[in-house]
Amino acid sequence: MTPQSLITTVVFAPLIGAIVAGLFGRRIGNVASQSITTGLLLLSAVLSWTIFSQWTWGGLEPFTIKLLPFINIGDFQSNWSIRLDGLSAVMLVVVTSVSSLVHVYSWGYMAEDDSKPRFFAYLSLFTFAMLALVTAADFMQLFFGWEGVGLASYLLIGFWFKKPTANAASIKAFVVNRVGDFGFALGIMTVYWMFGTIQFAELFPKIPTMANEGWWFAGSYWHAVDLACALLFVGAMGKSAQFFLHTWLPDAMEGPTPVSALIHAATMVTAGVYMVCLLSPMFEYAPYAKQIVTVIGAVTALFAATVGLAQNDIKRVIAYSTCSQLGYMFFAAGVGAYQAAMFHLFTHAFFKALLFLGAGSVIHGMHHEQDMRKMGALWKYLPVTYAVMTIGTLAITGFGLPNLHLGFAGFYSKDTIIESAFAAGQLYGGVAYFAFVVSIFAAGLTAFYSWRLAFMTFHGTAKWGHHDDHAHAHGHAHDDHASSAQIETHDEPLADHDHGHGHDHKPHESPVIMLVPLLLLAFGAIAAGYVFVDHFVGEGWHEFWRGAIFNAVDNHVLEHAHHVPTWVKWAPLAVSAVGFASAYYVYIMREGMGAALAARKGPLWTFLYNKWFFDEIYEATFVRATKFLGDLFWKGGDQKIIDGLGPNGVSALSYAIGRRAGRLQTGYVYHYAFVMLLGVAGLLSYALWAWA
Repeated sequence: MTPQSLITTVVFAPLIGAIVAGLFGRRIGNVASQSITTGLLLLSAVLSWTIFSQWTWGGLEPFTIKLLPFINIGDFQSNWSIRLDGLSAVMLVVVTSVSSLVHVYSWGYMAEDDSKPRFFAYLSLFTFAMLALVTAADFMQLFFGWEGVGLASYLLIGFWFKKPTANAASIKAFVVNRVGDFGFALGIMTVYWMFGTIQFAELFPKIPTMANEGWWFAGSYWHAVDLACALLFVGAMGKSAQFFLHTWLPDAMEGPTPVSALIHAATMVTAGVYMVCLLSPMFEYAPYAKQIVTVIGAVTALFAATVGLAQNDIKRVIAYSTCSQLGYMFFAAGVGAYQAAMFHLFTHAFFKALLFLGAGSVIHGMHHEQDMRKMGALWKYLPVTYAVMTIGTLAITGFGLPNLHLGFAGFYSKDTIIESAFAAGQLYGGVAYFAFVVSIFAAGLTAFYSWRLAFMTFHGTAKWGHHDDHAHAHGHAHDDHASSAQIETHDEPLADHDHGHGHDHKPHESPVIMLVPLLLLAFGAIAAGYVFVDHFVGEGWHEFWRGAIFNAVDNHVLEHAHHVPTWVKWAPLAVSAVGFASAYYVYIMREGMGAALAARKGPLWTFLYNKWFFDEIYEATFVRATKFLGDLFWKGGDQKIIDGLGPNGVSALSYAIGRRAGRLQTGYVYHYAFVMLLGVAGLLSYALWAWA
């Protein structure tokens, strides 16, 4: 098969699976639906790795396949296309690999669910939309995939639609992303207005010659490229859950855990990072937009890491970890190290999907319990899950030895980002130094909350014997806010037995079909960085990317990142060691110390536990203000003014006149005779007056 036919199969195989399972799932049954969707995803994954290997080692050149016209109106030309370059080759591997493993994992995790065809159809539909996004050759197809993954995310977050919290979370994700997508659409309009095209191949060569074009507004000169990039980044903020537009991602954990691993860890939330790197020919000529990206990314990395310290739901901790790591990727792109951002996106997909699926294995083994305060001492019951999640924890904390240049996947990618921020600060100053300081501090926080999760879940004394509510209905996640005050104090040692629940309610290891994807992802979390570091950010990055990422002539950040001072290279490991030691002291050596601190409900803990009160602030401002305006226009404008003076008012007036006129109809003959007499008298009077 030619590369063109391979990539076409990769993109459309998941769509075929989604159509078959979605339309005919009830007729063909669960097993057939699962087999078809999973088989087609595995085919896409194998072909994606084939294309990626040909790109990396076989000298495959970039190409674009035009499939058919999409929208052609005057100068506005858009085609359904499939673009292959370094960026799309990387994303094909990330999307199909994680999606296929999630499909396999879901065979075990969703075994008790009675809507498996619908679930697998949604997963495959999401994968197709994501593949359409990463292979787009113009903004229109990019926007189609952008909205497609948003739709699939809405469907999957609210998959358990009988659960009110899941419905609320899906709506929240949909609405918050509409805010970002509004900015994204305005950015696309700005690009077309200024450059007359939305085709990437036509747009990018025009940028250098028109970089200073713009217009005067409100006494200031606005550069079109800066404005377009800033608006496009608003879309990325929504899709990738960056600061201000991040509030939907933790709530999205209401969806099934495989959904969290696929959408909210490895693929959809990285679409914003991919978009910024894809548009590097624009961002390189948009210095103010790059500073915005750097600041928002750095603040997100810090914010999410601090909030992760105080969360108790195992999935929410990993969700905030995702926000934080996405912040790293964005400020890497903001300082000009797009290659480092894509490298971290690549490695992050493996260890974050591993952590999410590992959390799913814990939840499965704990009979759908998600609160880490009700876990502990699980390593002996879930040994494989414990081993792979330890690997994932080592990867996300970036454990490695700089002098040997040897470590887990996150060591290579995250440390490159930190070094790039320092190098950018030395070269250009400004916000890059802020990003560097934040990245070091956030690395220490990452180590603390990651090892906190590991220690609370797998070590210490068993807390799961304290309560009698193990067997939640399938898919009904524990609400970690409902009884936090009571649960926080449950830190005294417990005997390791069932407390009357029976043997069936003890923690248990997941089935093999769930463990195989974990083992494969664990391999990626170990080796992905070491194998591909030279291709992504090392000496061979020019040959690997082949123009897919553009660096301006004065952008030497990546080269200087390899020659930073020794203390910069060792700083991430040092702060990670402090984070590990602190977590070990609080949750192992002084077990119960964390619960005691939480029980005091001090101002710092309250601030972090309530996620900087963003939800409360948004509720008090945007939500209530929107509801007030809605009520004003509905009850005041629509009902009282429009309806009151319009159809309802005319109807009421007609009714009143008719009711009063009806009183004249009495039914008595002498009344009518009297009226006739009055009429005759009136006519005679008029005639006499007229003749006179």
